[in-house]
Amino acid sequence: MLNTLLPGFKVLDLSQYIPGPYATLLLSDMGADVIKVEPPQGDPMRTFGPVADDGLSPLYRVLNGNKTIVHLDLKTAEGKAELERLVQQADALVESFRPGVLPRLGFGPERLLSLNPRLIHCALSGYGQTGPLALQAGHDLTYMALTGALSLMGTEETPVIPFPPIADHAGAMHAVMAILAAAVRQSREGVGASIDVSLFESALGMNALGLTLGLTGPVLPETDLLNGGAACYRLYRCKDGRFAALAPLEPKFWRAFCLAVERPDWIDRQGEPMPQTALIAEIAALFLTRTLDEWSAVLTPVDCCFDPVLTPVESLRHPHVVDRGYVKTGSAGGGMAEVVFPARVNGLPPVERRPFRQVGEGAVSTLWR
Repeated sequence: MLNTLLPGFKVLDLSQYIPGPYATLLLSDMGADVIKVEPPQGDPMRTFGPVADDGLSPLYRVLNGNKTIVHLDLKTAEGKAELERLVQQADALVESFRPGVLPRLGFGPERLLSLNPRLIHCALSGYGQTGPLALQAGHDLTYMALTGALSLMGTEETPVIPFPPIADHAGAMHAVMAILAAAVRQSREGVGASIDVSLFESALGMNALGLTLGLTGPVLPETDLLNGGAACYRLYRCKDGRFAALAPLEPKFWRAFCLAVERPDWIDRQGEPMPQTALIAEIAALFLTRTLDEWSAVLTPVDCCFDPVLTPVESLRHPHVVDRGYVKTGSAGGGMAEVVFPARVNGLPPVERRPFRQVGEGAVSTLWR
């Protein structure tokens, strides 16, 4: 099973919001034992978005399954002493402080190394530990703005705000990859690592194709093959206001689509210069003649890269989602949907996460002894 790949790997999580907690959640899915240290007032995600009757956001629960959580005041001698004990026992530490904050609390790189030479320390920050923007505040939208990716999204009139937050999740995944690579060396050589992961640069890396296109000339929304300039790669509004996703990029899929909608005259027009304004308008007019359900009945059986644009609830009920078993829904905390690590090991089914548990200061460091 996936949750047996990191048995006994102890992760200390000092992060908040989405990126760090998501990274340690993925590590916990692989079997890591995660202790999450929060300030006395708790992680702000506890009250982010909808809040259940118990005062906790389901979003917080989703991000912190499997973990053991303790509140420590790292500005006090007692809190620092407890954290010191945890650092000495941990295999990896993930934190999301602004650069300079952890050293000011007495846990800079040199101190961490002296406490635990095998420690893998991953600092996950907005813009990295160095550079002109290192201390600048930001969130996913501002990180994405600087990558150049937002300028390629949306319509001619306006970019769109991506959701889920791309930089947050890209940073989390890069942190996990770096930690796992460092863990391989740790197991072989007995040494730790100091890792600097930037949310901005994680998203920047994901926009390498866009950056490369930018070097060939101006690239605007709805002008390129993959951002709305091609009729065969678009979202189309249906008669009922719902949307359909159409992506028959390969000629065989495009041909199948054209024949299915009884427009064989479109087959040879796939290669028209972009933006394919005229062809897009013709296809858009066609989609407006039927509802999404009606188009699904026509095109889902056809091998032409068509799918309806589902709402989140519809996605949860989709037969493929149900059959694969990666999504676990529950009523705890007002209702939530967890997507466990989307990988199978040796064909074994996904394992459900346990709810997070909270322990008191003074007891947490005994858990790893």
